Amino acid sequence: MQWQAWIRSGQLFVIVIIVAALPLFIHLLTHPALLRRRLRSPLAEPDPVQRVIGVLALLCVAALVLVSVDSAAVSHALGPSPPVPIVVMILGDLFVACGLLLVWLVFRANAYAAATVKVEHGQQVVSTGPYAVVRHPLYSGAALLLLGLPVALGSWWGLVPALACIALIVVRLLREERYLSAQLSGYDEYRAKTRRRLIPFIW
Repeated sequence: MQWQAWIRSGQLFVIVIIVAALPLFIHLLTHPALLRRRLRSPLAEPDPVQRVIGVLALLCVAALVLVSVDSAAVSHALGPSPPVPIVVMILGDLFVACGLLLVWLVFRANAYAAATVKVEHGQQVVSTGPYAVVRHPLYSGAALLLLGLPVALGSWWGLVPALACIALIVVRLLREERYLSAQLSGYDEYRAKTRRRLIPFIW
């Protein structure tokens, strides 16, 4: 059917990206301090372990994009993969949209949401908006994006680097929590109040 071909060609994915990312990009462009924090390189991480995690995560994201965009070549190299059902592709688009919107909500709530783990002068604990649900909503949004992107583009193989990147996120946030507990006043009280780290009602 024509609408299925439209989804399989990635046109729906492009529309979802443009529409869902628009408020996020507008917010970044109108908040230059936050934009500067987001543009920091993983090599600027004070913690060498976090520096390695950041670089590995970027490599996983690059692999995810390459595998998902060129799934035919990957299937030829690694073996055929069953086609992704249309309903799963639509679910992937929904994950991508929700992930982008969640990141936007995080940026609105927390002007200190930097790309590196560092407590800045004047920074305070944020416990409103998505931070009232989980302690690391930015990573939750990233996980939704990582899981949604490959299946939205019709690639099962893309879930391999996606899951590897999510594993790195988990390691990163556990180390980040130890750092924030030691360096950010009020963070332990926030942890006691907001029990879930990444997934509402679960973990």
